[in-house]
Amino acid sequence: MTVFLIVAVLLSAAALAFVLPPLLRNDARAVHAAPRDAVNLAVLRDQLRELDGDLAAGTIDAAGHASAMQELERRVAEEVQPEDVQPDDVQPQDMQTQERAAGVAGDGGPKIGDGSRRAARARAWSAIALGLGVPLLAAGLYLFLGTPAGLDRTKVAPQDEQAPQVTREQLTGMVEGLAQRMQTKPDDLEGWNMLARSYALLGRFDDAAKTYAHVIKLAPGNAELLADYADALAMSQNKSMQGMPEKLIAQALRIDPKNIKALALYGSAAYERHDYQEAATRWKKILSLVPPDSELGRATASNIDEAQSQAGGQRMSSANSSANPSSTAADGSSSAAKPAAAGAAIEISGTVELDPALRAKVGAGDTVFVFARAADGQGPRFPLAALRLQVKDLPAKFVLDDSMGVVDGVKMSAFPHVLLGARISKSGSATPAAGDLEGLSTAVAPGAHGVKIHIDTQRK
Repeated sequence: MTVFLIVAVLLSAAALAFVLPPLLRNDARAVHAAPRDAVNLAVLRDQLRELDGDLAAGTIDAAGHASAMQELERRVAEEVQPEDVQPDDVQPQDMQTQERAAGVAGDGGPKIGDGSRRAARARAWSAIALGLGVPLLAAGLYLFLGTPAGLDRTKVAPQDEQAPQVTREQLTGMVEGLAQRMQTKPDDLEGWNMLARSYALLGRFDDAAKTYAHVIKLAPGNAELLADYADALAMSQNKSMQGMPEKLIAQALRIDPKNIKALALYGSAAYERHDYQEAATRWKKILSLVPPDSELGRATASNIDEAQSQAGGQRMSSANSSANPSSTAADGSSSAAKPAAAGAAIEISGTVELDPALRAKVGAGDTVFVFARAADGQGPRFPLAALRLQVKDLPAKFVLDDSMGVVDGVKMSAFPHVLLGARISKSGSATPAAGDLEGLSTAVAPGAHGVKIHIDTQRK
């Protein structure tokens, strides 16, 4: 309200600034012009007296006196501008008439004429009337045509309070009405899709799945709709992607291999059946399709880290079982290691341990990254394969192979020699930072076993 009033006052002042100065300026000119005319008339009056004296003394004759009078009358008409008498209206019969017309007494000093004073007063009253009238007129028009109540914040309800609130019951009623209308429009793809989404929004996943089954009949080659159908179907069967949902996702990816929702769901299906490496592979494809710093990019990267960590744990468990031939499965059968099948991925295995002198600098839950990278001068600096552990797991055995690659298409086995390393990060970030603890092995060839990584250095 305060801002509105300030703006209104400034606008009124600006309007008056255009109107008042001309009135006041004309008044001042009149005040200064009137004394000047009076002085000129007094001088001419003295000259008239001198002419009359010369005629009486015989210095000039009657013809000269008449000629001089005419000249004097002409000067009066030119040099004296009375308020109420224009020069063309002055008659040469009587100088006293000219003096009265100019508003000057015959024997008095220079005075402002009554007409000038009346005009000055009129202009002053006009200025006062405008100075008061413009703001009052503006205020009156606003009160009559505007919205004065809008200035009172206490009387204006917040927008959120004015907006109608849709209850769940009302939403359910609208969805039921839509469902009834769709019964008469079996080929309306947009309407049936809206109905399926509405059911999912209400958590009615059984109804949503049944509706999506009808939707994909109307658009069988739509990858996005197949992904939506798989999602609703999985939610209806206790959030499980196994079975029909996974088949629908595979169908969607055959139609559109870059469909982000299908890739995400397929990764979830792989994770659910404990195929962590496949889950990470599917999710990595999402990172090539979205900005890495977006919310989806960050969430996907976190899921990939988790899947790779689980994959690393699986391989370590397998390695431990292979290292202990006497271990027995739950059914009593021997679980001795079997030779690798022909064409199996090339692995590098070994152990990672933390120097006892540095253990006080870390916590049991701090992240341990075990990685392989190309030996100096033989390839890129980024990791070729990696897995995630925790400090509480140390000392631990590890296995790295091509399936644990960080960048698609770049395989550890493609390089003649690699360095194995381990780094402890308190923040859990894959990016090295000052204060991290780390250690490196000597260069080894892919397929090496028994490699030891000793974490004994703090990063500066």
